[in-house]
This record gives sequence, C-alpha cells and structure tokens, in this order.
Amino acid sequence: MSPDGRLLQALLRNDFRAFVEKVFLTLTPGQTFIRSWHIEAIAYQLERVRRGEIKRLIINMPPRSLKSIMASVAFPAFVLGLDPSRRIICASYSGELAKKHSNDFRAVLDSRWYRSTFSGTRVGPFKNNETEIELTVRGFRLATSVGGTLTGRGGDIIIVDDPLKPDDAFSETKRSGANQWFTNTLLSRLDDKRTGAIVVVMQRIHMDDMTGFLTCQSDEWEILNLPAIADHDGAVPCWEGKPYFRKSGEVLSPEREPLYVLEALKTQIGSDAFSAQYQQMPVPPGGAMVKRHWIVRYKELPPASERVLVMQSWDTANKGGPQNDWSVCTTWVVARKMRWYLVDVWRGRVDYPALKSIVESHAKQWNARRVLVEDAGAGTMLVQELHTRVSGIIGVKPEGDKASRMAVASAKFEAGQALLPERAPWLADLESELFAFPGARHDDQCDSISQALLDSNISFMQMMTPEDWQAVLDKLRITGPYALGRRRNYYQRL
Repeated sequence: MSPDGRLLQALLRNDFRAFVEKVFLTLTPGQTFIRSWHIEAIAYQLERVRRGEIKRLIINMPPRSLKSIMASVAFPAFVLGLDPSRRIICASYSGELAKKHSNDFRAVLDSRWYRSTFSGTRVGPFKNNETEIELTVRGFRLATSVGGTLTGRGGDIIIVDDPLKPDDAFSETKRSGANQWFTNTLLSRLDDKRTGAIVVVMQRIHMDDMTGFLTCQSDEWEILNLPAIADHDGAVPCWEGKPYFRKSGEVLSPEREPLYVLEALKTQIGSDAFSAQYQQMPVPPGGAMVKRHWIVRYKELPPASERVLVMQSWDTANKGGPQNDWSVCTTWVVARKMRWYLVDVWRGRVDYPALKSIVESHAKQWNARRVLVEDAGAGTMLVQELHTRVSGIIGVKPEGDKASRMAVASAKFEAGQALLPERAPWLADLESELFAFPGARHDDQCDSISQALLDSNISFMQMMTPEDWQAVLDKLRITGPYALGRRRNYYQRL
C-alpha cells in the first residue's frame, strides 16, 4: 500500500469527521459532500459518547441534515470498527426505515475501503439479515422499530433515530406509546446501566414528543440543538470542543437550504410545523394562551367611515446588539364595533439613534394618531425626546407581568375583536411567537400586542355605531332632543 493509502486509513481510524465523509460518498455516489461546522458539532458529541464522556445525548435538528447517516450508519460502523465487540441497538419509527439504515450499515462494512481500514471487523456467518448484523467477535448492530420487542436483547449503546414521523405529531396515542416504550422497554436494555449510553437524534414535532418527554423527566441529557435559522447568538462546541460562534439569523446549511428557501418552506408547511421541525421549537397545538381557532382573518380593511384611528404600540429594547431583545412596533387600525385590525409589524435590532428615527418615520408613514411606548428604559427617553415631533406619543406603564397582561388581552382574540390579515410577510413569525406565548424564546411582539389591546384611553364611545347607540338609548328609554348629551353623561358616570 502506498504511503498516501496508509495515511488515509490512519485518518479514517482516528477522525470521525473524515469517516462520515467517506460513508456519505459510499452511500450516495455522485453527490457532493458539503463540509460544515454542524457536521463537526454532531461528530464531536458522538465521539464523546463513544469515549464514555457522556451517557445521555439528544440531537435536535431539521430533516435532511445528514443526521441519520451520521447517527444510525456511520457512528455504529466507526464504533464497531474500533471495537468489534461492542453491542449496538438502533431504533427508528418504522421497521422499513430501520431496515434501510441496517442495509446501509452493511454496505459500509462490505466496502473495500472499510475492510482494509478495519481489518479486524468482519460480518460473521450466523446473523446477517435486515435486522441484525453480527460480527465474528460477537459484537453486533441490531435494528428495531419504536414499539418493537427487545426481549432478551441488550446493548452498550442505544440509538433512537426519529422515534415518530411528522404525520404522527398530533396523535396522542402514538406519542404516548413511543414515550412509554422508551421508559418501559428501551431503558432496561442497557447491558450496564452505569456505563451504557443512549443517543436520541430527531427533528422536533410536538411539545410532548420524545425530546419534550425526556427533558421533562430528567436533567441528565446533553442537548445539541441545531435550528435551521439561529434565533440568537451563541457558541456551539465543535470538533475537539472548539466553539463555532453562530450569529442570530444564520442558516444551518446555506449551500443546501439558503434563507429564501427556508422562508418559502415556512409558507408552504405553515408556521407551526416549521417552528417545530426546522427551528426545534414546537408550539402547543392550536396555541397556548391565544388559541389558533380564535383568530378572525380579514381580507380588506373596513371603509374609512368605520375607522376610528391608527394606533401604534412600541416595545423597545434597551440595546441594539444582536444578542439583545428585539424592538417591535405593531400598527393597528381601530374601527367601530370594537375591532382592532393588525396591519403591520416592524421588528428589528437597532441602536437608540436609529430607533428614534424609525419611531418618528413610522408614525408619519401610517399617519398614527396614537403611539404607545412602554415607559421603561429606552422607551422613557423616546417619549421625552419625541413628544413635540410625534403626535399622540405617550408612555405606558405596564401593570402586572407579561402573562397576566396577555391573559386579559387574549379576550379580544377570543371575542373576535382583534383581527389578523390572511396574508402578510411578517405573519408567520408573529404567529410562531403568539401561539407559543408564554413558552416562546422571544415575547417582544406579544408585549406590543397586549399593550395595544389593553389601551384604556380609546373611548369605547368612539367605537360605537349609530345603530349601537340607538339600541342603548332604546334600552335605557332615553329619548328627546337632549338624548345625545344625556347618554354621554350617563357613560361618563360609568
């Protein structure tokens, strides 16, 4: 063998990243392997499992991100190449998928490069089928489906790869069945409970999926969370523990799925499914505090004669850096018959001078007559500096905590008084936060919404139609030429 050949073999035996690339090219000839930091992050955590440094690992990431090839095929082949006596159990949501991964694993072991690199790892003569591949020194890779029987079988490492398919996300029976199978069956299959390791790799599909279930049961799990679009700045440990600094808004795989592709996908599959499967942030079915079925959609705004005013509500961040909260402005057309129409959402991270300019220009753009700004931090300064330049700007002191304010404001959604458009470029992000509140990572849009809907200084008399007033007058038996003045006095006393 040439020196280059020996060098390659040494690399494949000692560097799991290089091994993954070789496996990928073996299983998908003709396709291009894209080296990425997230491949290194997964490889680093799986290597920690192999070396015994961690015993419980969860990897959450979007579909089609190489997770199955890495966790269910390459990792068992690498582990058994270095130690053919290891016993590995791999489970997936269906028997067919489990068999596919098993056949891919066999294809790797039968390849010429693998046999020359790991000369001591050979498939034995006794068990070599679609569910179990046993080696000559009695190590094995056993494939099963979630819910399948494992009576009499045990292993050193257990890998659960996508325990539920997305179509089963809203089946409580299937979610509960998978979770109970993990607790009642899988946990007992570790040969040595002290040293055995379990790896769960999956896309999130529901708050009560296996990741949600396991992390609620115990804090022993190491979690590698890789959303398709980063929602905050953060350091992700990669190969040999060296961090990769991922910036907010950065996509996971720009070569395969750039931002515009992900945005189009969000529109196609819906904000809830995208938030779960691609962002790893499942929202409660139908919404948490604000229910999805409450929402009334509008196609067109009411005629000008029905509009009372345009209102804006600002929730401002104290700093503009990418690691800080967002500044948000929701713009509403307030109409008669107690209706609030959300017409625009502005959201950004900017420094104070830019924020001040945006508040002023935004008010002019929408001809806002009332501009609410939370009276705290940067908001207090905005009101002081813009009170002569922005008509109707006012500071609002929040009462109670965020959840209690939204609980009151949500009544307007339930009553069909707060309306959202059928389509808008900002709608998917807004709904992801609104329907997850108070469990979402960010709540700035929700704070702006509750501030607008709780504004008590819009007189409900302005929002009454002549027909509404006539009904009130008839009920109160107020008639005559002075009825208008008498009714106003009556409601002022209220």
